[in-house]
Amino acid sequence: MHQPTAAMLVIGDEILSGRTRDANAHYLAGQLAGAGIRLTEIRVVPDDAPVIVDAVRELAARVDHLFTSGGIGPTHDDITADCIAEAMGASIGVRDDARAILEAYYRPGELNEARLRMARIPEGAMLIDNPLSQAPGFTLGNVHVMAGVPSVFRVMLDGLLPRLEGGPVTLSHAFRVMLPEGELAAPLRQLAETHPQVSIGCYPFFRLGPGATLILRSADPVRLAAAAAEARAMLAERVAPEEIEETPPVNNPE
Repeated sequence: MHQPTAAMLVIGDEILSGRTRDANAHYLAGQLAGAGIRLTEIRVVPDDAPVIVDAVRELAARVDHLFTSGGIGPTHDDITADCIAEAMGASIGVRDDARAILEAYYRPGELNEARLRMARIPEGAMLIDNPLSQAPGFTLGNVHVMAGVPSVFRVMLDGLLPRLEGGPVTLSHAFRVMLPEGELAAPLRQLAETHPQVSIGCYPFFRLGPGATLILRSADPVRLAAAAAEARAMLAERVAPEEIEETPPVNNPE
């Protein structure tokens, strides 16, 4: 079964300056893993129209789904909607359905020219609901455009994901041992060569001494189990079995 692919484009000078810490990529990665959609790239770009347009065109051509966050608010630097329209060859303007959502949300006289910018939607796009602050995101082609505010991004994504077709869910099997990763490098290389369709990662830590967490990932539970059995045996040759902390297969990219 085909597993759809995805990329994320995080848009905003505030992320690149370090003033704001991005939380949306972490949430998206976990939700996509649970939906059987493989996230292949996360890219951060500034509020620079040519850069955004080029990135959208490149990424949208390579993956099944491109998710963006940031730049769809009411201020002058919120240029994402215009950039998406340009990248996808669509016209853009205030759309009646988006305007109606904002008119219902704001009190009379509050829907000023700046706020009305949030009703500018590319032609042919499908709205993404925003139960928190109402200003909608949108889907145009395979590009899903959402807010940068984490709470709003989350509710938008939660409403969007059921509309997307997923594939096999990636499972992860973890082992945690008090061994330096230098001692595990050679046997892990052999394990990876023996099981090329299982992703194998080694993540060091220090807890009263050097240790490492091994994460095995695959959408095929049979292949994952075979690789995990070999990993377990390899570790048991180096430490006592009771010293191996093991987390059996879970739907969790971590």
